[in-house]
Amino acid sequence: MLAMLPDPPLDERECPPRSRTQLDLLLLAIEALHLGGSEEFLQVAKELGLEDIIPNRVTLWQLRSANPWRLHSQRRTLRWQEGKALVAIVCHLSRRLTFTIRQLLVDDRKLQEKQIPYRQHLRISQYLERFRSHYRSRMNLRRSAVAAYSSDERLNELAMGLLGQLLFCTGTYGMQRLWMSLFEGEV
Repeated sequence: MLAMLPDPPLDERECPPRSRTQLDLLLLAIEALHLGGSEEFLQVAKELGLEDIIPNRVTLWQLRSANPWRLHSQRRTLRWQEGKALVAIVCHLSRRLTFTIRQLLVDDRKLQEKQIPYRQHLRISQYLERFRSHYRSRMNLRRSAVAAYSSDERLNELAMGLLGQLLFCTGTYGMQRLWMSLFEGEV
């Protein structure tokens, strides 16, 4: 399955920092959508036969901690095979959550049109609250890139934007599109 994802024409065989951040944020959005998300990541890794790349919770944490925005970021890089495994997990779970993601985006558009605040929509409000909580507890708020999302409004924009990206992953060739989008500007 990972062989469907082409290797980018880069000299180094590792994901750039922007890609590592993007993958972690997408996983964070899935966790905010679906309670028990991190356990689900390991279950999906097993279902997809990715146990040799992500055998346990510690390895998953290490891969996600390759995100330079993380509070406990490691200097570790993310090799292409590891990035491809995370892309497969993101796309697989996005497909499972397609209905929920699509409904939230449709409702978001209606709220925007009518200028109704998010707090009046229970599901969107719950998603945004969980996303903000996960983001603030896991990211290093002293980093300037992270601090740019210090307000609830900016975090809400990020969270809703990530839903759009997750929907992008649900279609045919979603894995390939997500994988190549991680290297935009790098190739």
